[in-house]
Amino acid sequence: MATYIDATGTLHHEQAASLALTCPHCLVLSHITPIAVPGFNELSSHPPKFVGAVYRCDSCNAPIFLRFPVKLCGNHRIELGSQFVEVERPREKFSFLYLPEQVEIMFREALSCYSHSSFNAFAAMCRRTMQSAFAELGESGKLRVFDQLNDVRTMADLDATMFVDIKRVIFGSDADPHPNLPSIDDQTAGVLLEVMKDLLYQMYVRKGRLQQAMMVRRFFSDESLRNIGAARKSESA
Repeated sequence: MATYIDATGTLHHEQAASLALTCPHCLVLSHITPIAVPGFNELSSHPPKFVGAVYRCDSCNAPIFLRFPVKLCGNHRIELGSQFVEVERPREKFSFLYLPEQVEIMFREALSCYSHSSFNAFAAMCRRTMQSAFAELGESGKLRVFDQLNDVRTMADLDATMFVDIKRVIFGSDADPHPNLPSIDDQTAGVLLEVMKDLLYQMYVRKGRLQQAMMVRRFFSDESLRNIGAARKSESA
């Protein structure tokens, strides 16, 4: 069964009964229901390359916007491609608690760009995020990040072309007269996102959580020693 808009303006999708995605508002994997579709007469009079449709998240009732390619405008229906694009992606989760303020600001904006499918803007903000991190970590910290990136390349088995593009994003500088920022597509942006999360986790989150855990351990150890000392004094008295 094809995906199309019929003469009454009803959208028929081949997977309508099982059509589900992660809602960008409630972040729940939920079934979605179409609630607003372009009119058939308008589309027939002015055939577009793409059409937008508004769906309702069955979990939180928020609107979700999808874009479909137009394959054919017929006399009785508008044929659409079954593969749609999510105009607004779900917000990506990350623990910002241990990040320096400037690094946090830059990476939050990077994630916002990614959620709106602005992949080249996302790459530019990833570069600014890492520049802020390198300014805070110093040259030795930058060298450690370079080693971590090579470890990620080995573990994730990144191909050479994608690794070079990601390295250019992370270690490039906007201070260059001609910053060499590659054009980023959907797939490369997804890999870059996971690489950034891993690097920032290694740089800040892992260290912060370990330091916090050690501090808690020391607190309870000192508290235990104080209690033992108080008990011995009580017994000797």
